[in-house]
Amino acid sequence: MSIDQAVFRFAGIMVLLSVALTYYVSQYFLLFTAFIGLNLLQSSFTGFCPAAMFFRLLGVKAGCAFK
Repeated sequence: MSIDQAVFRFAGIMVLLSVALTYYVSQYFLLFTAFIGLNLLQSSFTGFCPAAMFFRLLGVKAGCAFK
């Protein structure tokens, strides 16, 4: 698995988690969903992704998108 795949999987899990938390706990978890979306948007423009840095520290091999 590459960093790209790990980041995409992590983002997908976080979005699904935030949707579930919004449904079962509080509508304020929509702010968490918005934060995830904004982070994905800024990383598409800048190439800077905190999750990619974390996975790199864990030793996940580099992919094409996040170097």
